Amino acid sequence: MIEAFGIKDVLDITIVALMLYYLYKIMKESGTINIFYGVLAFIMVWVVASEILGMRLIGTILDKFMSIGLLVLVIIFQEQIKRFLVDLGSKKRWKFLTNLFHHRKNSGGSEQERHERVMPIVYACMAMAKSKTGALIVVEQDVPLETYEKSGDMINAEVNSRLIENIFFKNSPLHDGAMIIAGGRIKAAGCILPVSHDTDVPRSLGLRHRSALGISQATDAFAVVVSEETGNISVAYRGKLSTRLSSTELEKRLSNLPVPV
Repeated sequence: MIEAFGIKDVLDITIVALMLYYLYKIMKESGTINIFYGVLAFIMVWVVASEILGMRLIGTILDKFMSIGLLVLVIIFQEQIKRFLVDLGSKKRWKFLTNLFHHRKNSGGSEQERHERVMPIVYACMAMAKSKTGALIVVEQDVPLETYEKSGDMINAEVNSRLIENIFFKNSPLHDGAMIIAGGRIKAAGCILPVSHDTDVPRSLGLRHRSALGISQATDAFAVVVSEETGNISVAYRGKLSTRLSSTELEKRLSNLPVPV
């Protein structure tokens, strides 16, 4: 048995390990890590029963559950799987290959240009934080947000600090929803986002923070939240929520996004 163990077996084990790691990563970011542990335990029982102990009846039953279970997991986690596939095929993952054949300037422009594009958002968040005006701004990355844009009112305007403040003004009909920015333009406002059910989120944080975390778990979007209660600025990105950010930290994070504002 040991002599038969070769390169193919090492490759096989490595691929399975990578698949389990990425599955763990997806479920951890989506707040469903307990499901991962349950799936892992089920796979271990299935392998022991059917492969090691050779229990045919139990193995056949578990085989059927495995085929159905995989389909159920795909349906439940379709957004997370879509995000994973988009992230895997994104340009930044294969940048080292494109650099071998192309020598192009950074599509995001110089640092000065990036700075000029993000400052309207930063200025608006600073002003809203001072007046304790609640806001939720989502910046699109590789995963398209058209589905969420359609849930609100289409605007398609240039990113302007005064426009952002007016949209989130308390008497505005669009202030309760989220604003979506894509391609350097305000695409829509008053949008409805998926809400995170992560139990690690502090109870003091409201629906805006959970929505920001939810969109960051379902897509690769970058979400900025201004708290109506405290005026604190928070951001959610790739399933992680960071609170109490300064204007300098917000500017830095917006400027360093893979897909420029």
